[in-house]
Amino acid sequence: MAEKRDGTASGAGTTAREAPASALAAALGAVGDRWTLLVVAALLDGPRRFGDLQEELPGIAPNVLTQRLRHLEREAVVVARPYSERPPRFVYELTEAGRGLAGALRLLADWGARHRDDAELPRHSECGAPLEATWWCPTCERPVDAAGADDLHYA
Repeated sequence: MAEKRDGTASGAGTTAREAPASALAAALGAVGDRWTLLVVAALLDGPRRFGDLQEELPGIAPNVLTQRLRHLEREAVVVARPYSERPPRFVYELTEAGRGLAGALRLLADWGARHRDDAELPRHSECGAPLEATWWCPTCERPVDAAGADDLHYA
């Protein structure tokens, strides 16, 4: 992907001046890379310090972790709270919007497990059958399949 004179990327995606083409594009712009999603997943269990996140995410470079945390702060997915002034140190925790990603991460992890031969799928504790995610209408209190949804496209 080439860079334009104004510093924005040309080609697929969006620039800083144009709105995302869809809700999925907006979500991917906020959290759509490997390390960002792993940082969010690491914070689902509660607040973490920078060093704790580095330990929980083997292989992430400190500068990459810093970039991802700053990006997540700008997207209002993570909040950084200072716990030391000298030197400045922070504890990071998910906002309500960040905690709302838990379901999406479970679905993504489930998809990954179903596409690996050695992965263990989540199972129903009563009968042992593999669990499947479904759309649910809270008004009708019934599951909804793709044919029953009015707008189930993401592009």
